[in-house]
Amino acid sequence: MDGTPKTPKDYKVVAGTQLCGGGAVSAEAAKALKTITGTSRFEASAERYTVVQAAADLVEAFPDSTVTKDVCRVYTPIGTPDFDLRITWNLVDGLPTAPPAPEFTALQMGEDAVAAVDKAYVQFACRSPKLLNASSVAHIVIGVQHWAVPTEPEGDVEALKDAYATVAHSVSLAMAKELGCEDDGGLPAQPVLDPA
Repeated sequence: MDGTPKTPKDYKVVAGTQLCGGGAVSAEAAKALKTITGTSRFEASAERYTVVQAAADLVEAFPDSTVTKDVCRVYTPIGTPDFDLRITWNLVDGLPTAPPAPEFTALQMGEDAVAAVDKAYVQFACRSPKLLNASSVAHIVIGVQHWAVPTEPEGDVEALKDAYATVAHSVSLAMAKELGCEDDGGLPAQPVLDPA
């Protein structure tokens, strides 16, 4: 044995825009992923990790609030420095009542949006014929988080916050469109990165 890890047979390296089933990561969010991870190439997402699948799971779970579930994960390719980014969704009961933790900057997107140097969350309201009771509103939180032991951020703190917020916005918008949310869940077409 030579100790090198075996590459899985179906292993593929793709551009950021092809992650999470394609369509979830905009060109702008793919640039943001490069800011976060230092690379523009990633392991292809497993087939079950798509916005389409996450939206189907959400419709099934609605109207109950849920634990956090994966939309997809973003990994740097084998042979490059390890980086694991987790993109998640969950249903919550309504608007957050507490102010954000000190490490977060509040942003004006959707119902609530916050960004830190290693994570960002966007919450939006979705009214859609796909949801069981179309008159009720789903409150959906999309999170993007560096899955690692917290360390001092390397690089430009504001650029990192903006990058995480950009990816969270892109996946939120893709999810809102997939769910058929009225008015795209109130999300802007482009990320709003100015502090609220």
